[in-house]
Amino acid sequence: MTGRQSASGENARRGAYVLGAFVDALTWDEVLARISAWAAARESRYVCLCNAHMVVTTRQDNDFLRVVNEADMATPDGMPVAWMLRRLGFHGQQRISGANVMWRYFELAEARSQAVYFYGSTEATLTLLSAKLREAFPRLRIAGTHSPPFRALTAEEDAADVARINESGAGAVFVGLGCPKQETWMAAHRGRIRAVMFGVGAAFEFHAGVINRAPLWMQRYGLEWLHRLWSEPGRLWKRYLVTNTLFILGACRQLMLGHGNRIP
Repeated sequence: MTGRQSASGENARRGAYVLGAFVDALTWDEVLARISAWAAARESRYVCLCNAHMVVTTRQDNDFLRVVNEADMATPDGMPVAWMLRRLGFHGQQRISGANVMWRYFELAEARSQAVYFYGSTEATLTLLSAKLREAFPRLRIAGTHSPPFRALTAEEDAADVARINESGAGAVFVGLGCPKQETWMAAHRGRIRAVMFGVGAAFEFHAGVINRAPLWMQRYGLEWLHRLWSEPGRLWKRYLVTNTLFILGACRQLMLGHGNRIP
């Protein structure tokens, strides 16, 4: 195979379909180099960070499957997804999580004077996040933050948000609206927002200190979901227990049938 083309038709992509969702096989250096180049040029792109929940959701919603498969980049955010890529031939594939993408990119953005923007979550979380980042990255250019209302926006409100982001000069926009809302929002705004967009879920809360992240050893062994389930059982039990089970069943079926579709 010659490789899967990006939505813009430019770069051939290496990766495989995990339960139908295309996930890129990339190193950390490749991810950071690509997004930094897009941000520097203020290219309108979007990146999906794919965990087990997202992949299972693509099996239940064809519109969402199309959103993920038309992304400019889709990384293995969860360890189960990274493990699947390894089983499909991309040996040594690392987990490329949203929270870690943010932190590693901030180091590059600070050094290269690339401005960032935060869209989503609550005003309180965004205030805490900005303070934490100014402490960790004193020269990081935070071009702006905005917490949209928890409802569908009017056309006028949406246009105002787009104008605010574009006028800020940000080359990278981190979107914390939750899955699948954030991915759908990014897909709808590619071509309108002059920046690379990342759907990072709860990463705002992690870095702001609102939610405690799992210890490194749990992250390393794919147990971050268990830590979050223990922290918020009432809200997350269905997401993790049900979707994780569906992911395991779907992954086993895919591997047994040999439907890996590795590219190239």
